Amino acid sequence: MYNEIPNYGLRAYALFFSRHSLSEEFSQSDLDWIVGESMKKKIFSLLLNNGWIKKISHNSYKCVNPEIILKGLLEFKVPEIIKKSKKPYAFTGLSAVEVWSDYSYIQRGKEKSPYYIKILKKDLNYWKKFFNAYRIPNYIKIGSTIGEFVILEPVEKLNSAEKNEIKVETLKETEKIAKANSFYAYPYNYMKEKYGTITA
Repeated sequence: MYNEIPNYGLRAYALFFSRHSLSEEFSQSDLDWIVGESMKKKIFSLLLNNGWIKKISHNSYKCVNPEIILKGLLEFKVPEIIKKSKKPYAFTGLSAVEVWSDYSYIQRGKEKSPYYIKILKKDLNYWKKFFNAYRIPNYIKIGSTIGEFVILEPVEKLNSAEKNEIKVETLKETEKIAKANSFYAYPYNYMKEKYGTITA
């Protein structure tokens, strides 16, 4: 998994790549006389954990191809990341239509990939911190950016079901969303055919 990194990490990666390209190994000593010991460890941990460099041996590293990193920044990560959460949630709206229709309907592309997620109001700070930790842009009710992002919909009560290890709004509610818009006729018909008359 490749994640965005802060500027100090980007500068360090640029230094390693300009000195060693993809073929040469390097070590933490490359940053001697540049930053202190604690900052050096922080930089290497950041680059390693976010996929920008790879460990070759106990004390040697290589740069990951920047082309792979840049493409990786636009990968779909939210469905896997959210499985690590500790608070209740439910994919809602068009995201629920995607899940229940087994992705026969897909609302996303690499250029724009929104996820609509209901959360409890009392857990809002948790969710902001959760997605920020993975550098996933997140907004409350409305927002947009390039690539993957999350629209959080805080509610007082949350009702969800589980499908493919993901918590999602109930099938009945999702059917209502799909039925209300002729644009979603295909996923609506898919759900009706797969699940029959939806009563719950």
